Amino acid sequence: MFRGEIKREIEKTIQEVFPALGGPALGWSVESQENPEHGDYSSNIALVLAKNEGKNPREVAEELKNELLRRPTSKLDFIEKIETAGPGFLNFFIAKKALVQALGNPVSKLAKKQKINIEFVSANPTGPLTMANGRGGFYGDALANILEASGHKVTREYYINDAGNQIKLLGESIQAAEGNPPAGGPEREAMLYKGEYIKKLKGKTAKQAAAFLLKEIKNSLKKADIKFDAWFSEEKNLHKKNELKKILLFLNKKKVLHEKDGALWLDEAVVIKSNKEQTYFLADLAYHYDKFIKRKFDTAIDIWGADHHGYIERMKKGIEAIGVSPDRLQIIIMQLVRLIRGGKEVKMSKRTGEFVTLDELLKEVGADAARWFFLERSPNTHMDFDMDLAKERSKKNPVYYVQYAHARACSILQKGKPGKKADLELLSQPEELALIKKILRLPEIIEDAANDYQVHRLTRYAYELAQAFTNFYEKHQVIYPEQSRWIDKKNKELTEARLALVSAAKKILKQTLGLMGISAPEKM
Repeated sequence: MFRGEIKREIEKTIQEVFPALGGPALGWSVESQENPEHGDYSSNIALVLAKNEGKNPREVAEELKNELLRRPTSKLDFIEKIETAGPGFLNFFIAKKALVQALGNPVSKLAKKQKINIEFVSANPTGPLTMANGRGGFYGDALANILEASGHKVTREYYINDAGNQIKLLGESIQAAEGNPPAGGPEREAMLYKGEYIKKLKGKTAKQAAAFLLKEIKNSLKKADIKFDAWFSEEKNLHKKNELKKILLFLNKKKVLHEKDGALWLDEAVVIKSNKEQTYFLADLAYHYDKFIKRKFDTAIDIWGADHHGYIERMKKGIEAIGVSPDRLQIIIMQLVRLIRGGKEVKMSKRTGEFVTLDELLKEVGADAARWFFLERSPNTHMDFDMDLAKERSKKNPVYYVQYAHARACSILQKGKPGKKADLELLSQPEELALIKKILRLPEIIEDAANDYQVHRLTRYAYELAQAFTNFYEKHQVIYPEQSRWIDKKNKELTEARLALVSAAKKILKQTLGLMGISAPEKM
């Protein structure tokens, strides 16, 4: 029986009727349509087939449509009609009866699929978290929610880079603030960390300062409601356990290392320098060996900053060298963020100590607005964070608009409760059906985002759902008062049906906001 995953049901129907066509992976797809004149869903399958077979796509589309319509109605009972359009698209119109049935039959959570590790934020404990760290933090947190909603078993991990040169630099930065410049002259001094926070670390050793800053980082993440299941220390989990030596022996046995200029190389990357110093790359290989071989994750998702883009190919080759398919490592780059205030960019530099911390951002705009504005852009795009818009409490602010829709639904439901046997067949107005269609799209939004990691699908969907709900309640009376002279049996039943629709919209709005880690207030 049709249960609400409209897109998947259409794909399934096409594959059952034409098993020789293969699945959507072969190039055809089914996509939702925003323009109702083009149906609710559309498929390019005729275009793909026509290209492969050298036929006219419009004629192929007509043949497919007629073949589908000749099949037993049990396979197409949720489709009202099919039309061919344009160069050869198949447009599917969903039957009203199927929509209201699906509204009363929510899709259950899928069975567990994969064991996934998501490593995100992982800022060095050499300074406070910046607003840019917040972008990766909120993204990783929301992606983990989406993957869990899809049935995956997810571990959220923070890699603590508490060994190596950056910790040494932190110590030298503190000493410089105390009046003891480092050896190496101006070149080394230019590399030091600066800012008021360094002055507050006076008297601490590098390790003490790193531990103090890590505690501050954890406090900032707590304020942002970004949770982690595991904190992986490079110093404790790799260096103290001699894991770098072990991975080196492992790679030697596999005969994938070669010597050049006194250094040891893996492909075009150095693992041991000519002065016998171990590289970060070797530590990263040991870390991912721990993920894939020891802890047996099916997939590892690494969320990195924009400055690590050139490291992707090297890491993929390293993963392959330890015997793991590089496809099992998914690396997502978070592009840069510009802070806009009063229409002008606020210049920032972490190295010079000129930056906006995550704490400062949360204090000024709140966690909900910060999450929304970071999540509404794909990670591979540069973004402007408009502080003025994020603080605005009006319909211009998208997160406020969506939260207000949820609060309005709560307000309506305080005035009336939907009956247990509400007749949803009474919902026939265009705005009612448009809202039902939007409500039923959440399962496919989750599935698509779990497949391509495009978390911004959620913000777009939440806003469109809020629009559909607002359009519905502004154009139609939901509750007919008992004392009204207009109340009769029909209006009473319509009230119950519309209250059921409001209840469903409220539930999905809350669920969508929850997946993003954003609150769903009942009053505003």
